[in-house]
Amino acid sequence: MGKSVVILNGSPRRNGNTSALVKAFTQGAEGAGHQVTEFFLDGMDIHGCKGCFGGHSDRECPCVQKDDMAQIYPAIRDCDVVVFATPLYYWNMSGQIRTAADRLFALEEGGENLLRGHGRGGVLLMAAEGNGFEDVTLYYDHLMEHLRWKNLGKVLCGGVMNVGDNKGRKELDDARELGKSI
Repeated sequence: MGKSVVILNGSPRRNGNTSALVKAFTQGAEGAGHQVTEFFLDGMDIHGCKGCFGGHSDRECPCVQKDDMAQIYPAIRDCDVVVFATPLYYWNMSGQIRTAADRLFALEEGGENLLRGHGRGGVLLMAAEGNGFEDVTLYYDHLMEHLRWKNLGKVLCGGVMNVGDNKGRKELDDARELGKSI
């Protein structure tokens, strides 16, 4: 039986280099019988975390804010794998994906912690103009450790500034193979 995969695509470009990695990963995952749901975060109305600790994991929408995270929460609750797909911005994930990731904290508040453990795995897909991935991979590794999720792999594609720069790159094949392997 296939796994349920949620992709949080934090790129502002629907057809950019990060999205090309997502497409390749999705081809591999769906080809292996997995169900993939992608959220293109730049097209969603997601507000920053207020740090209010008012969330409660057993609510249908665990956060006190009512925005498009209400679409993401049930998908994350029920999935086996979460893919963090993002360009590298200032040595970290994009603001779009960081905002959504911060808001996932509501699934840890009050009641049962619905993020930590639960047999989930995580994947990191990144595209960048340069190759300075050290800081963001450190953050991602710490996040996987905190959540007690299995780190299923990373595909880091550096040296891709303009849309289409990763065409024909090995990293697209790597993303497809990673999608198959989960």
